[in-house]
Order: sequence, then structure tokens, then C-alpha cells
Amino acid sequence: MPTSHKATDLKKQLISAGFEIFRVQGDRVHLAERVRDNLIMDGGVCVVGGDDLCVRLVLKTSRSGFPNESDAQLFDRTRSLAASAMARGYEEVGATAVPVRDPSGGAAPLETWYEVTYQKSVSDDDLLAEVRYALALEKSHGTG
Repeated sequence: MPTSHKATDLKKQLISAGFEIFRVQGDRVHLAERVRDNLIMDGGVCVVGGDDLCVRLVLKTSRSGFPNESDAQLFDRTRSLAASAMARGYEEVGATAVPVRDPSGGAAPLETWYEVTYQKSVSDDDLLAEVRYALALEKSHGTG
């Protein structure tokens, strides 16, 4: 009988292993990545609990980094970041263009991210190693 993995238990396990938590949403525990010592940024890596334990990661490419490319080219560029993850057993589970809106209410988006989400089912024993792998993976093109 499969074990159900609760987000609260996963959060405790991840913290005790030295990971920082960005947020918990439902059965997902999002991990934090520091871009500099005093800044935390959602790195696009989360652990999904429930009956099937998974590590999920979001890879992305910015429109402003490659302004002359089509949407299809930008998604292909994002997918190119996933070669090692796919060889490791990750599967694509979604792709979407995400507009980044001006917080002051401007009509036009400031940026558009071309995001592709990948997921891999893991055992309890493999969870921490897989999280370390996912956090170390280059996750974006054109961010600066």
C-alpha cells in the first residue's frame, strides 16, 4: 500500500536536510534558492507529496533575452535546458507563456517567460539526492 506524503512532513524533512523552503501550497513544498546571500528567489523546484512522491522543476526562457525568436523557438530553447533532466527520468508535464505584469498596473506585460515544467517520481530514499540535483540544474535562459 503506497504511503501518502503530507506537505507538513515533507517540509520538516527538507528543512532538517538543510534546504530552505520558499512556500507550501497544498501538497507542494517549493524550495528556495538564493541568488545572493540576502535574496531568496523561487528557483522553480518543488516536492509534490500525496500518494506519488515527485520532484518538479520549472525551466524558463525570457522573451527579452531573445526578442527576435518565435514562441516555438523560445519553448525549444527552454526545452534545451532539460537534456540532462530527461536523461535522468524527468518528463515534460506542461508548457506555458507567462506574462509578467507591471505591479503599478500598466497594460502591457514587462516580460514574458516561456516556461516548461518537468516532473519525476522518486522513492523516499532518492528524494533528497533528486532535490539536490534539481536545485543545481541551470533553469533559465536570458535572465540577465
